[in-house]
Amino acid sequence: MQTTVQPEKVPRGNLIAIFAIALMAFLGILVETSMNVAFPTLMTQMHVSLNTVQWITTGYLLTVALLMITSAFLKQRFTNRQLFVAAASAFILGDLICALATNFPILLIGRLIQAGCAGLAIPLMFNIVVESVPRSRLGFYMGMAGLILMIAPASGPTFGGVMVYLADWRMIFWSTLPIEVLILLLGFGAIKQFSPVQRVKFNWGQFLLLAVAFISFTLGLNSVSTAGALSWQFLGGLILAIVAVVGYIWLAKHSDQQLLKLEIFKNPVFTYSFFAYFILQFCNIGINFALPNYAQIVVGATSLFGGLMLLPGSLITAVLQPWFGHLLDEHGARLPILLGSSLFLFSALIFTIFGQHLSIVLISVMYIIFSIGRSMAFSNTLTNGLKEVDMSQRADANAIYNTGQQFAGSVGTTILAALMSSVKVSGMSYAHETALGSQLAFGLIFVLSILNFGFYFIVFRYQKTDK
Repeated sequence: MQTTVQPEKVPRGNLIAIFAIALMAFLGILVETSMNVAFPTLMTQMHVSLNTVQWITTGYLLTVALLMITSAFLKQRFTNRQLFVAAASAFILGDLICALATNFPILLIGRLIQAGCAGLAIPLMFNIVVESVPRSRLGFYMGMAGLILMIAPASGPTFGGVMVYLADWRMIFWSTLPIEVLILLLGFGAIKQFSPVQRVKFNWGQFLLLAVAFISFTLGLNSVSTAGALSWQFLGGLILAIVAVVGYIWLAKHSDQQLLKLEIFKNPVFTYSFFAYFILQFCNIGINFALPNYAQIVVGATSLFGGLMLLPGSLITAVLQPWFGHLLDEHGARLPILLGSSLFLFSALIFTIFGQHLSIVLISVMYIIFSIGRSMAFSNTLTNGLKEVDMSQRADANAIYNTGQQFAGSVGTTILAALMSSVKVSGMSYAHETALGSQLAFGLIFVLSILNFGFYFIVFRYQKTDK
């Protein structure tokens, strides 16, 4: 008689710990994009431009990216509980500063502090899952953790839109504050330590060079719409970023410890998969910024509809996410990646063609197609890229993907904001200028969606097998 092997159960304490850190990570990512729908209001109340107000999201993502670089060091140096408390404390403190902010600089400072939650909680979530879940159940829990990274940013505008409609933008912070306190109380006793900590040395030189590269590149891009592509601000930022990257490469080659092990990029499958992954996240966070602002500024919709119009795409993608992974398991990487990329390209084309005349209904329908295509390609691009990396390099590859994911979001927001506000025509209304700028932004996404097919062509050419 054949017996069925039951999968090992996850201990109750570990489940509570996973739930607490997953909820914290979700909340940290949710507020990434939740302020996007409030940008038109903030521009009026705090007398700042769209190019300036977008730093509420860009600065957040940039801070998360920089913290991601340190995740391997933090795991070795501090306990899981210490990191959990630090993440919750950063969220709570940042939440309070943002809720009480009276001007834009204070609001931005609060957002940068609050970003510490996502930067610490996301790596901690994956580490706790890997260390506390039996191997027979690891795939399920890792899949659920990955789902958070894809659904939370897309849900942010909806959440923010509802909060702004019910009260004002400050409610985004007041409503999440008690939830974060409850998460801290729930997880504090359940978070356990599974590996010993040690006093390892942090390579400040490498970190500072990468920080200079990320920040100067983003600041340079941000200056294009106001100063021009040939301005000293843009060219100076670009040159400084290149010098910093070269300096990092030199230091890393002469060091026993590397924050990001760049030799992984010698693997062409990993490299071109990473480029495609970067572009998909660039477009995802960028369009989650662009569409709610387009709806309010150009269409004249309320913040509620500006957020809710993205909800159907987010919910449908969440339901279909397990099927996306099943396609790769059953048919290999080509089918889901190329099918998803085709849907992604089609929606970008429609956004571009009708960029000046989009309605709420058309945005909602095309965002469903965009979200399905982007998510189908996104998750499977990550899986396909990682499976070509040796196990000894898997942790470093994950760190590069996580850092790139956050940096791509910050750059995407910066560039799309610059394009949306780049059109200045005497006598033309602000709404019409924004519509023309948005069409340029959608056109860029369309061009990048074509470029991704080139990257995938190279990936599948190098891969010996598609399974």
